[in-house]
Amino acid sequence: MFKSNVMEVSDLNAEELRPYLCRSEVQLLRYYEPAPGIFLAESPRVIVRALDAGYRPVSLLVEKSLLGGQAAEVIARCGDVPVYVAERETLLQITGFGMTQGVLCVMRRRVLPPVEEVCRGASRIAVLEDVVNPTNVGAIFRCAAALNFDAVLLTPACCDPLYRRSARVSMGTVFQIPWTYIDAEKPDHSGKQKTRQTGRIVRNPAEEPDYVGQLKRMGFAAAAMALREDSAAVDDLRLSAEERLAVILGTEGEGLRDSTISACDYTVMIPMTHGVDSLNVAAAAAIAFWQLGVVRRPERKWEHVSL
Repeated sequence: MFKSNVMEVSDLNAEELRPYLCRSEVQLLRYYEPAPGIFLAESPRVIVRALDAGYRPVSLLVEKSLLGGQAAEVIARCGDVPVYVAERETLLQITGFGMTQGVLCVMRRRVLPPVEEVCRGASRIAVLEDVVNPTNVGAIFRCAAALNFDAVLLTPACCDPLYRRSARVSMGTVFQIPWTYIDAEKPDHSGKQKTRQTGRIVRNPAEEPDYVGQLKRMGFAAAAMALREDSAAVDDLRLSAEERLAVILGTEGEGLRDSTISACDYTVMIPMTHGVDSLNVAAAAAIAFWQLGVVRRPERKWEHVSL
């Protein structure tokens, strides 16, 4: 016998299941427009980390066989929110994808903080410029959280860290490390073209905010991860000596804009062998964050945990 807030799915088109039927992340982003929308948190660990960070659950969708197992903690933590249960085949019809560990949670978004708030007190921050792949965004957040970076900033065209795949790949660290979009204080204006991946505005590079200048005004030295003849190695002692450093990583394929590189204090590269000229942006982030986050702060007590 189910608890009163646990209901077996009988109608796949029921209004209460509408968030789970959304095939576009943009639909979720704009669900309560102009107020912040919703997002889908997938898997018990990701959901628990979101709850720990104070995000509010709206409802749960759970594989029926898991009710008394790995989903039990999540259901208990979510209180009296509706819990919809179904067999795995039915869940696949609803969501259109195989649910990781059979638990999905609709959660309310929050208003993003301004850049100055996110960076207050930070010594090492990562900046993502137009990184659109959700897997890479999630992996970079996981690296930033694990390797002693204090915050992540994203340019407007970046993939949303709260998109289901990004949050899942990050193992929920998107809820643990402070982040925001560089122009979070500026509303999206209707009538401008939106990116398919994020629903955020696509701008002409000339119209992009001068975020490198903004970082410098806040006291950060800016380091562009790029392949240039005059690049410094990632273990250059000048980088480690900077009290506040922003490590800027570019989009897959094209890398950083020339204007961004020119505006930075350093151009940084990772030495490589066997004729390899570049790494995946998430792999490059892991190396840079280790060298500039962990190695620089050997006095910090490190925890040996599995992310």
